[in-house]
Amino acid sequence: MIWLYRILLNLAIPFGLIGLVFRGFKNSQYWARWGERFGFASTDVKASAPFDLWIHAVSVGEARAAAPLVKRLLQEQPDINILVTTTTPTGSAMVNMMLKDQVSHCYFPYDLGWAMNRFVATINAKTVLIMETEIWPNMIEAVHNSGATLVYTNVRLSERSYLGYAKFPKLVKRTLDMVDHFAVQGKLDRKHLELLGIESNKISETGSIKFDVNVPPSLRESAEVMRRQLGQDRLIWIAGSTREGEEGRILSAYKSLKETFPSLLLLLVPRHPERFDYMARKIQRRGLVCVRRTENVPELSLDVDVYLGDTMGELSLMYASSDVAFVGGSLEPLGGQNILEPCALGVPVVFGPHMFNFPDISRWTIKEGAGRMVQNAAELEAVLAELLANPSLRDEMGGKGLAFIDAHRGALEKNYAMIESFSKSNV
Repeated sequence: MIWLYRILLNLAIPFGLIGLVFRGFKNSQYWARWGERFGFASTDVKASAPFDLWIHAVSVGEARAAAPLVKRLLQEQPDINILVTTTTPTGSAMVNMMLKDQVSHCYFPYDLGWAMNRFVATINAKTVLIMETEIWPNMIEAVHNSGATLVYTNVRLSERSYLGYAKFPKLVKRTLDMVDHFAVQGKLDRKHLELLGIESNKISETGSIKFDVNVPPSLRESAEVMRRQLGQDRLIWIAGSTREGEEGRILSAYKSLKETFPSLLLLLVPRHPERFDYMARKIQRRGLVCVRRTENVPELSLDVDVYLGDTMGELSLMYASSDVAFVGGSLEPLGGQNILEPCALGVPVVFGPHMFNFPDISRWTIKEGAGRMVQNAAELEAVLAELLANPSLRDEMGGKGLAFIDAHRGALEKNYAMIESFSKSNV
């Protein structure tokens, strides 16, 4: 199976290159730094090696989750040398924005044996930390053979992912047996790993790092400024991290809600930056007045319907400036996005039925009264109407969200302690 995997992956190289070309038409950053995709580390990364810690964070969500952990490590160990890899340009931009020159960064190579062996040998990391569940057999084997400690953290293994891996039991078990430890988010994730053949003593439940959201006073102050800019007396509904297939229903719901709530403003933030221009055109085709964040309008006029969040790294600010939040990737079968962010800001959250990437978190959010799940666009409109008409209900749900977050904090410290213990064992 492993040799078949390697052969097929090498045969897929031309298709991978074609994929990069086509993605580049939406985001030109896909046309850059191809050498890194094949294990050729940049000159800066080579000069900074060897690394004490290599952290892989696939895209924006994982990079945001990794950032507090990296900052905690740098605070306690100022001399620690960290490399962070991402797969997507948006993840790269998030690392550069949140961590700047505190870490080295490059793209994660394709899981080609020769490329991964070259990359692992070049960076020469003592400890490797993979955020969430990126199972790449050649990467795992290369790290294992290098003698580095390999840890998976913030692991979530949904039913769908588990069933996919379970189709290849021998390959998956052979691969995962080379991982030194798994820090999982919850009991279901532990169960799925154990069913895949992982020994229970290699698994610890640390919770989700995403609960350890830090809300600095400066964010609250910036949100107050933004709220004045958007309209102090307007009701604001944010639809964050929206995906293809959702925005049309969101815009339709907005037009209907506008009839009942004439002052309503929709703050729309698509998940992927390459879709910003497309969404601006789509909003205008719907006959709605749109202003983009990058236009830097000092104060919105009352005739503006949609404020398009077309910047990176400001989603928290926009959640904090809103009255109620819908989190996307959930009306379509895409697995959902992070619903803890608005909860941590005291904003009631609404999401669709497709939250299979966050099964525990979505269930807990509903149970604690901090959020509502809707099955379709009609239910979304009905729930939003209820929340927009009832400020005391919004305050109640927002307060429950804050309490919910506080009750589940602690994963960051557990993960820091785990990394520190493995680092000491590698000295």
